[in-house]
Amino acid sequence: MYSYRWQRARIGWLRKHPLCTECERHGRVTQAVVVDHIQAHHGDTELFWDRTNWQSLCKHCHDSHKQRFEKSGRVFGCTEDGQPIDPAHGWNQP
Repeated sequence: MYSYRWQRARIGWLRKHPLCTECERHGRVTQAVVVDHIQAHHGDTELFWDRTNWQSLCKHCHDSHKQRFEKSGRVFGCTEDGQPIDPAHGWNQP
């Protein structure tokens, strides 16, 4: 799947979406270098090529936040006022 076709698609995506989605969410401006699959594709070709499942991330966000989430199912961290950023966290439930 990670072929020449993917490399061309990746470069095109990053040209159109050059900033890290996760950093932007927290008010930071960081150049993205990774095209991440929001939902892990686990070899599903259709999900792999589904551009609605792609997001731009910087290396730090991809290698830390995203990888931890995929392994644990939890989003780690908090806002400046101390609220957990994980929408599924008990404090963020009605």
